[in-house]
Amino acid sequence: MTEDIDRALEGVGLRLRELRRQRQTTLAELSAETGISVSTLSRLESGARRPTLEQLLPLARAHNVTLDELVNAPLTGDPRVHMRPITRNGMRMLPLTRRVGGIQAYKIVLGPKSGRTEPNPQTHEGYEWLYVLNGRLRMILGSHDLILLPGEAAEFDTREPHWFGAADDEPVEFLSLFGKQGERAHIRATPRKADR
Repeated sequence: MTEDIDRALEGVGLRLRELRRQRQTTLAELSAETGISVSTLSRLESGARRPTLEQLLPLARAHNVTLDELVNAPLTGDPRVHMRPITRNGMRMLPLTRRVGGIQAYKIVLGPKSGRTEPNPQTHEGYEWLYVLNGRLRMILGSHDLILLPGEAAEFDTREPHWFGAADDEPVEFLSLFGKQGERAHIRATPRKADR
């Protein structure tokens, strides 16, 4: 049990520092927001102090993340599967599936627009579906420059030049399903009529 707790708390300090920097908040500002002293926050971020639940709750609230996201708990219903987030170029990808081949699912979190680089559309083999959970997603797809809002979705061939970013100074979260070329989602547009 202790080993599981240690594993769950591993890396919390780095995540706390990353979240605070993404929000462009100082230790003093975070201290005022959470009631946790600046010195304690500094020790938590450096890994010199192990966080307690009483500290994690206000920190998760302040950073607008769940406790699972903060302590890197499994993202699946199976506690034996420990999926690790991938961070690249300000994009945090949380794998939701472990299936080799077939469609892969991710929750993607993008930091605010400020400090991000200019759009640089890329292409690759595959097909992707997006669903915006929170924030405003700027999506460049070929010659189109779109803003997707929470509840909106898009699907596209990834051989088309594409790029994603936050549309404003708020983070954005979206679900991404990525499949190999030619794979299509099976969508039922209307409910089936009941058999009589």
